[in-house]
Amino acid sequence: MINNHVPTVLGVLGVLGILAAPAVPANAAEVHEAPAVASPGNTAEAQIILNAKLLVCNTCHGAEGVPRNANVPVIWGQQEAFLLKQMHDFQSGARDSEVMAWMSTALTPSELEAAAAYLAKKNWPARSAAAASASAPAGVAVCVICHQQNFVGGLTGPRLAGQSYEYLVEAMRRFADGERKNNADMANIMKAMSPAEREAIAHYISGT
Repeated sequence: MINNHVPTVLGVLGVLGILAAPAVPANAAEVHEAPAVASPGNTAEAQIILNAKLLVCNTCHGAEGVPRNANVPVIWGQQEAFLLKQMHDFQSGARDSEVMAWMSTALTPSELEAAAAYLAKKNWPARSAAAASASAPAGVAVCVICHQQNFVGGLTGPRLAGQSYEYLVEAMRRFADGERKNNADMANIMKAMSPAEREAIAHYISGT
């Protein structure tokens, strides 16, 4: 257990240098074997540790919630249940990402829930997609079933409006090609579409 706030926070902030590097180090698995945890009952220390861990998210997802790379999704204001499921899937290996697996395993179960709630309460930073200004492409109607009208998301699916074309089209490709396996329904839907159909839907939803 950790009983000194300063070394705890400094130790957690040290991971920023790891994620800022061009690639995750070969011994990344060793880095998250013993994630920092607060002393029992010390809620103030627990919050300090969680805040420090969440700073790592800024490396890719942006300090103001605007991703640093178009292939990275917006997570500020995303559906809480979706965020929590994805982090659990990264932890278990059901969704593949070396960096996110490392990050999610650095969070305790209670921190996962707190992180999802915190991010969901943030204001969505990206502009809303201008989907209504274009003709809906074939196949987009099936997306509305889960992602709701105007693709704002809900209990049945995450928000897509405001995500970049690059992220959307790559996510659909990964489902179609079997690289992403944590949603069987999405995999089946995407496999039934051609690359051109997926690209048209990504352009439509992103408003590009």
